[in-house]
Amino acid sequence: MNDFTKLKKQSSEIWNTMINSGEPVIYLGMASCGKAAGADNIKKAVINALDKYKVSAKLVEVGCIGTCYLEPLMDISVNGLPRISFGNVNEKTAAFIIHKYLVEKEIYIKNTLGYIGTEAYNGIPNFFEHSMLKHQVRIVTKNCGLTDPENIFHYIANDGYSGLVKALGKSPDEIIEDITFAGLRGRGGAGFMTGIKWRTCRDTKSDTKYLICNADEGDPGAFMNRLLIESDPHAVLEGMLIAAYAIGAAHGYIYIRAEYPLAIKRLQHAINQMKEYNLIGDNILASKFSFDIKIKEGAGAFVCGEETSLINSVEGKRGMPRTRPPFPAVSGLNGNPTIINNVETLGTVPHIIRNGPDWYRQFGVPGNFGTKTFSLVGKIRRAGLIEVPLGISLKKIIYDIGGGTLKPFKAVQTGGPSGGCIPKELLETPVTYESLASVGSIMGSGGLVVMDQDTCVVDVAKYFLDFIQKESCGKCTPCRVGTRHMVEILEKICTGEAEPGYLDKLESLGQMIKSTSLCGLGQTAPNPVLSTLRYFRQEYIQHVDEYYCPALVCRSLIEYAVIKEKCTGCQLCVSVCPTGAIVGPRSEPHNLDKEKCIKCRACYEICRFDAIAGNAIVITSKKEE
Repeated sequence: MNDFTKLKKQSSEIWNTMINSGEPVIYLGMASCGKAAGADNIKKAVINALDKYKVSAKLVEVGCIGTCYLEPLMDISVNGLPRISFGNVNEKTAAFIIHKYLVEKEIYIKNTLGYIGTEAYNGIPNFFEHSMLKHQVRIVTKNCGLTDPENIFHYIANDGYSGLVKALGKSPDEIIEDITFAGLRGRGGAGFMTGIKWRTCRDTKSDTKYLICNADEGDPGAFMNRLLIESDPHAVLEGMLIAAYAIGAAHGYIYIRAEYPLAIKRLQHAINQMKEYNLIGDNILASKFSFDIKIKEGAGAFVCGEETSLINSVEGKRGMPRTRPPFPAVSGLNGNPTIINNVETLGTVPHIIRNGPDWYRQFGVPGNFGTKTFSLVGKIRRAGLIEVPLGISLKKIIYDIGGGTLKPFKAVQTGGPSGGCIPKELLETPVTYESLASVGSIMGSGGLVVMDQDTCVVDVAKYFLDFIQKESCGKCTPCRVGTRHMVEILEKICTGEAEPGYLDKLESLGQMIKSTSLCGLGQTAPNPVLSTLRYFRQEYIQHVDEYYCPALVCRSLIEYAVIKEKCTGCQLCVSVCPTGAIVGPRSEPHNLDKEKCIKCRACYEICRFDAIAGNAIVITSKKEE
């Protein structure tokens, strides 16, 4: 442990020297969201500006702080003063900010989001009082966006690996007792008690045990695990070490989809750093504990998020679920006891061990202690990654944190493609495993997809079920065949080919699939359909009986027209129409050629005067029948 004391001291010196040296420090958000918004170009612009103005500064690449809709993000700190954060920066404004702040010594207020520090600064608000951040509780995301994920010294200087040091001073049984008392539940979806899972594995006699980190995040719209690994990989790795020590494992895997190249790169870099400082390998920190980690890249099969399918994939077999029992904690990888925890679960472990289970239990509500990360996406004003205490209401997340929707809110999908759509009337529902299940949804890994009035719930249900059907491994008949029939029925509903009794067929098929499928993928697959039938049945009826899509999404059921009385002739619709279907002189009502219209919705979405209407197509043969 003396070696770690020296490493801790060295890390603190490196960190303090960086922020107090007097040399300006420029932090750039370089997670996938930042890069997608143009952060690489911002970096080039910053380097060019520093060269142009002959300014010496340290450039630090950090992860994502969570406010993805504000990317690219750039922070600047001078002489140990608080970091000033600037959002939605482009190449031009980045150079301008550097000139103003580092040359003219003036803060460029226009793009200023706030300061990051402990004391108020120059009238600028605290960034963590920003509407999206002030209602959050940052535990697992503590370092995200604030430290360099590729610098192990940054992690250690901010209490990194102190949880491991504390764990090595306890017995494995004490560690499991702490995790059990803390009430940590698996953050991968089912919410099973982590401590009980670890205890089962610990008590199973075997010469070889394994620990697997499940980073196979495949839900559409979900990116919690990816951003955590990209922004703070050492937090997950430290959690793996503590978990392995507790269950008696000497070998570990991180199962991560190959579509996450930046996360994989940073994980491998972090593992290499750990080897250099004896934080992984034989006799870690001069203890009797030895542990190695390998990265296993998955091919992107959604079913491999299910733990027994994941084990098959690691073994080189086709990703298909196994019958349980035995559970992996008793017989998993290569027939040996295996614990599989997801990224967020493992990232939370070091904080519990470092601060104690009583500290952790102050967050959340009884039975659902702690926090949960969510990716907040869809028709929401403030999209990004959030971390909130369990028990918070969906309404608070959507309106106070997410800023609500531009158009009237309709529903929120929780739990990814296997979750359910929750309507506005139920937004007071607390975010707990049990409460979400009671309204027909699930917690899942943490995706929240927000929908407004322009969303067709039938189309959404079809999209998610089609995704599940294509990702089904095909092993069991209910999932393989049942989901295909449900998709076919939904397609007919969306194209005006529905027949009487289709809604009853959907419900009976959905219930059968839920009760007879082999694994969690099939057992939750019908949720999007069953929940939308439960809360938005009238919209299904409009599709089936009236051959009309009220959200103007299902192309086979609608046609667009210009409302002459509302059209001002602004020509915005003309500029976006890809087929030239809309014509007319400026400042005069336009005309829409229905033969040319491909129903792409571009005119409808851009019109500021509600002059584009969608009307039901009269399906004469059907109505005569």
